Amino acid sequence: MDGIIVINKEKDYTSHDVVAIVKKTLKEKAGHTGTLDPNATGVLPLLIGKGTKLSKYLIEHDKTYKATLKLGISTTTGDITGDVVKTQEIKENEITEDLINTVLESFKR
Repeated sequence: MDGIIVINKEKDYTSHDVVAIVKKTLKEKAGHTGTLDPNATGVLPLLIGKGTKLSKYLIEHDKTYKATLKLGISTTTGDITGDVVKTQEIKENEITEDLINTVLESFKR
């Protein structure tokens, strides 16, 4: 089997977990084109067999993410799984598009 399979990755699975399941099930070489955080759900394209040679054409494309934010807390991990280390009251009138964009930018690597 050669080609691309699009998986709807569920929460609590790593991209590596999904690849391992597919490899074991199909008994074929497999890889993914970009890591999704275990907390993330969504599209995870997997390359199967000779399809793995396509990775260099697929990895550097733009991706779109949808996020839910909880403003006013900081955690040890920078996400909802960590321990809360700081809280700050944020009034509704303080929430601006600039603030949201600043928060989102802080998550980019």
